[in-house]
Amino acid sequence: MAGGWARDGAVSEQIEASISDELARMKARQDPVGESLTHCAECEEEIPEKRREALPGVKLCIDCQQERDQAFQARGGINRRGSKDSQLK
Repeated sequence: MAGGWARDGAVSEQIEASISDELARMKARQDPVGESLTHCAECEEEIPEKRREALPGVKLCIDCQQERDQAFQARGGINRRGSKDSQLK
C-alpha cells in the first residue's frame, strides 16, 4: 500500500514521540520534597498540621495551591514532529 512520502511506521513513531515528550514534561512537575513549611510561601497563612503531615514538603496553603492548579494550562495537541499537514491545524 502506498504510504505517500512517509516511510513505514512513521506515524507510530510520531505518536510515540509525542507521548514520550508529554510524559517527560509531566515528570518534570515533581511533587514537593523536603520539610514542609509552617506558613504558606505566597500568602503567609498558617498551613494546617494535617496538611503538612499528609504532603511532606508542602509549601503552599490549600487556597494558594488551588489557585495555582487552576492557573495551569494544558498544552495544545499539535504534534510538532508531524507532517506539514498536522502543523497547519
